[in-house]
Amino acid sequence: MATVTTAPRTATPTASPGRTKRRTRTVGQWVVLAVTVIVGVLMLAPFVIMLLNAFKSPADYSANGPLTLPESLYFDGLGTFWERVGFETKLWNSVWTSALVALFAVVVSLLNAYALGVGRVRGRLWIVALFLLANMLPQEMLVYPLFTMMQSIGLNNSPWSIVLIFTVIQAAFGTYLLASVLGSFPPALLEAAALDGAGRWRMLWSIVYPVVRPTMSVLLIFFFIWTWNEFFIPLVMLTTNDTQTVPIALASLQGDRMLDVPTLNAGTLVSLVPTLVFFLLFQRTLTRGVTAGAVK
Repeated sequence: MATVTTAPRTATPTASPGRTKRRTRTVGQWVVLAVTVIVGVLMLAPFVIMLLNAFKSPADYSANGPLTLPESLYFDGLGTFWERVGFETKLWNSVWTSALVALFAVVVSLLNAYALGVGRVRGRLWIVALFLLANMLPQEMLVYPLFTMMQSIGLNNSPWSIVLIFTVIQAAFGTYLLASVLGSFPPALLEAAALDGAGRWRMLWSIVYPVVRPTMSVLLIFFFIWTWNEFFIPLVMLTTNDTQTVPIALASLQGDRMLDVPTLNAGTLVSLVPTLVFFLLFQRTLTRGVTAGAVK
């Protein structure tokens, strides 16, 4: 009776977790990394200079210039700025106007985009192009008719004029963006919801809104920061100290023949803190919104 012999199996070596092959970078990757680091340093340089001069006395700034370390920490510039411009009032004006603009503009953008992208309004491409064109118009072209309009409805020198104006301006961009997103929305989902008896409002809040919510979160953050940084239209519309915003407070420190650079840097530093805190609080939301648009 023949016996069958089998060759012994040799165990295939497995790479241990600690012996993973190190990935070597190519010359092109090192060049890209070096350029990225240089660009990052150049972008941070103005903030570092501002931070140095915010805690430098005027005498120290005049004697040593803006690129040296302060001889001693000087905090009077922060107090001078706070008292001179009434910063707490202007900070509150900027916060509530920017928050309302961001909220109203996102809601208006969603409603417009739902009608254009999903409702298939006749001539939707021309309407979306009109929204894009309106967003490209310079503010200098709009300021006189806007000022006349707000004066005629009794909102001259009122922060509510800023809320109305920038809600429309920001919603123009939001409508263009969301309409482009909803233009590729699968109609089969809406048809199935209609067969189940869902109305237009139910389809909007139960089907469309969850899909575009990440994009709306990104728009909310951008609209808040953009409105916070606006200067020209608020400068024209708001004429008294109790209605003005933070960017106007910074501009009031600059005169024709006198410029207190340390106080200006201190005020700029204080003005950046609210937007920085807002960005850090919603950084994860911003990251989710940006990455959600890349995955279907």
